[in-house]
Amino acid sequence: MAKPNVISRQELLQSARQVIASHGMQALTLKAVAEGAGVTQGTVYYHFRNKEQLLLELIKEMCQDSWHDLLADAGQGEAILEKALASARSRCTHDSPYHRVYFSLIAAGIYQDSLRSELALLQDQENQALGEIVKKFAGERTPVDIPAERWAPLFNAWIDGLALQALLSPTFDADQAYADLAHVISFLVGRKGAESR
Repeated sequence: MAKPNVISRQELLQSARQVIASHGMQALTLKAVAEGAGVTQGTVYYHFRNKEQLLLELIKEMCQDSWHDLLADAGQGEAILEKALASARSRCTHDSPYHRVYFSLIAAGIYQDSLRSELALLQDQENQALGEIVKKFAGERTPVDIPAERWAPLFNAWIDGLALQALLSPTFDADQAYADLAHVISFLVGRKGAESR
């Protein structure tokens, strides 16, 4: 028997996560979310206009949780960089549900201005969070005289680019790529001795 229409968006998002975890991204439909939550499909439409809006809310929640956890207890210096890279590396897989959803939304956003605007806001939030991590790691200015917040879009592009390569190629060596990225970041951002030159 279906639940009454008193169901939270959070419960529907949990149902969507369960569908993805159990059956993969290709099985995610509003009907599957409704069935998983024990409600009618109309109830899902009441909370989400379409599948893209549901996916966007799912991605926002995942990002906010991840950034909140990372910034809350990561500390300073190299510890925060290591934790941030480990977090990104954990999602850099050939079958990453997070990146499948994220890149699907980006593809849809190319043709939907409202979705593109929402994704731009999400990207801005990620860049702000990454900028905070860079400040905790390197201070306000880095050895190559670029302010910490301007490093964020560059790091974000590297991380998203590595995720895309991992999604496309089952033989992509994400461990080596992240080891190399950590080395590059430490060199560009973390060499304190270069500031005095």
